[in-house]
Amino acid sequence: MPQLPQRLRVGDTVALIAPSSPPPGNAIDRSIALLEKRGFKVKLGRHARKRLGYLAGADKDRASDLMAAFADRDVKGIFCLRGGYGTARLLPLLDYGVIRRNPKVFVGFSDITSLHCAFLTKADLVTFHGPMVASYLIKKGYPRFSSERLFDAVMDPSLPASICRGYTGKTVEIVRVGKATGRLVGGNLSVLCGLIGTPFEPDFRRKILYIEELEEKPYRVDRMLTHLSNAGVFDKVVGVAVGVCIGCQDPVAKRTKEYRQSLDDVLRDRLGSLHVPVVIGLPFGHGPMNATLPVGGMATLDGQKGDLIITQAAVR
Repeated sequence: MPQLPQRLRVGDTVALIAPSSPPPGNAIDRSIALLEKRGFKVKLGRHARKRLGYLAGADKDRASDLMAAFADRDVKGIFCLRGGYGTARLLPLLDYGVIRRNPKVFVGFSDITSLHCAFLTKADLVTFHGPMVASYLIKKGYPRFSSERLFDAVMDPSLPASICRGYTGKTVEIVRVGKATGRLVGGNLSVLCGLIGTPFEPDFRRKILYIEELEEKPYRVDRMLTHLSNAGVFDKVVGVAVGVCIGCQDPVAKRTKEYRQSLDDVLRDRLGSLHVPVVIGLPFGHGPMNATLPVGGMATLDGQKGDLIITQAAVR
């Protein structure tokens, strides 16, 4: 059974790191200010302001900041500044024994999927697929739905509930009816596909797979879902939850006589024949409505009502 991190409290020290791509402009300073306004003390990763092309510094430096945050007894939680690209490069450089012995709240999504899967697989740690500080939380007008769900998830050990609570969007659709309970694994679809066949691939048996994507054309989503199918992933899971995929429509589909599939066509074609409940358009992913999900935490996918319900607190 995966171990739960200790909940965060006002006054705790949290680390702010850049394990992937570099945050732009003054986003780091604004991120520190936001967390301090929330009542936390902030330790910025030593190398967080570095830049190496599309990476926030060299692999060894980004890995060093991550390990320093887990090893530091004063640090109670770790927030990622942004995603982008690069976390998969860190996976062989990390000491998973240290991470296992120092379970802490760890938050991020998108490219951070690599770290979520590695921490669950190698360190038995429940982490949080939720909005990152520099990419989302500091944005003017960022929805309370997303920001409050994040801080509730990492600070409140009481039983959580439906991720659709308070969501007024009309995106949720049921592809396959049914109801299933299991631990959540998954994340960004393209990053997850890159972990298949590696030592960091999560155990999909009896899990609820959750996936989301950003700016991939429907045929590319088809290719990735087909890869998961060919790898046997869909034979192992008990349910599939798909978030709101942003920018994944074909921009020329309506302007050409050539037939092209929409994202909805692809999802129904690739997932509609599964013998498990499938719900799409749930409020998580790269859109503004991004409910926080506990990776490795218990949940129920309700393919009758079209909902994903977190059934156990993910902090202690």
